[in-house]
Amino acid sequence: MATLSVVYHSPNGHTRAMAEHIARGAESVPGTDVHLVEIRGEQVTAGRWSDAPAMELLGASDTIVFGAPTYMGSLSAVFKAFLEGAFYPFLGQEWKDKLAGGFTHSASQNGDKLFSLQQLAVFAAQMNMQWISLGDSAGDNWTGGTRYDVNRLGSWLGAMGQTNADEAPDPTGGHGDRVTAERYGVRLAELTARWVHGSPHAVRRLTQEEFRELSARSAAEARARS
Repeated sequence: MATLSVVYHSPNGHTRAMAEHIARGAESVPGTDVHLVEIRGEQVTAGRWSDAPAMELLGASDTIVFGAPTYMGSLSAVFKAFLEGAFYPFLGQEWKDKLAGGFTHSASQNGDKLFSLQQLAVFAAQMNMQWISLGDSAGDNWTGGTRYDVNRLGSWLGAMGQTNADEAPDPTGGHGDRVTAERYGVRLAELTARWVHGSPHAVRRLTQEEFRELSARSAAEARARS
């Protein structure tokens, strides 16, 4: 059994929705034990984050997926407190060669989310972890594209999500982001199985036409829900 943990901060529920869909995708891969670990503001005291059971679970995980909202062009302060709380595992190289991935969300289409993913990737590198990219092409970049496309925000380092500031989490408009998150979860779990158990792995490559068909199906599903 491979263990994958999705650790996230989500004050308003939008990043939690992404975390849940990544977990759903990972759970669809047989032999994957998936955990959701929420980082909460009350775990931060005098600027320091602490949660021993959560840290123990992460230490026992084969893959850790990091997620937080992007606020003012950077990761949320509470999540950065969690990252700093990993100082002791850093000293002992306790997370060395675990797999890692990341995701972020903001209300703005761009919102400088790439910088947040870069922060997560640099943190993973400092922990000597192995980073897993998104694995999909970019959507919504041609005349037939829609906001429901897979990877509509064109991110490769990790998964990005966007929800309008006046919308509740997981609206129909974010359907493509949810599909993207689930596909990323599958990729993370499959590569974890390969990394941990040496399981056979078939690389799934999509032509441009196949990827556009995938996005078209996502758009049709979203319209059916609305």
